[in-house]
Amino acid sequence: MTDNSPYLRRAQYYETDQMGIIHHSNYIRWFEETRLDFLAKNQISYQKIEELGIIIPVLAVDCQYKEMVHFDDQVLIYSTVETYTGTRLEITYEIKDASGKLYTTGASQHCFLSKETGRLISLKKSFPEVHHQFEALKNQTKECLDGDN
Repeated sequence: MTDNSPYLRRAQYYETDQMGIIHHSNYIRWFEETRLDFLAKNQISYQKIEELGIIIPVLAVDCQYKEMVHFDDQVLIYSTVETYTGTRLEITYEIKDASGKLYTTGASQHCFLSKETGRLISLKKSFPEVHHQFEALKNQTKECLDGDN
C-alpha cells in the first residue's frame, strides 16, 4: 500500500528573506526533501538506487506561489507521481497548512541515467524490479487521488 502521508516541514528563520517570508529558492529544496521522504516511505530509497548505478537528475522544476509562508509556519507537503514512463518521472507537489489552505504548487521532472556512462536508461529493461516499484507507486498514487474525488 502506498504511503501518501504528507511531509511535515516547519519554516526556519534562516530560510526567510528581508520581508520575513520564506525565500522563493527554498521551495525547490523543500520539494527535494519531500521527494526523498515520499520515495523512502514507499521503499524506493535514493541511496539504494544509486548503489545500483542509477542516478535521477532533475530536468526541470516548476513552482507557483499562491500564498506566503512565514518563519515558524508549519506546512504539509503532498507529493504525487504524476507521470512515470520507465525513463522519465514527474512528481507534483502541493504545500498546504493544516486547514488545507494552499500555499504553493509545483512539479519536478527527472530521468534515469547510468551512473557509469551518464546515458539514459530504461528501468523496465535494465532494472525491472525498480521499474515495478515506480510503476506500482504511480498506479497506487493515482488510485488514492481518484478515491478523493
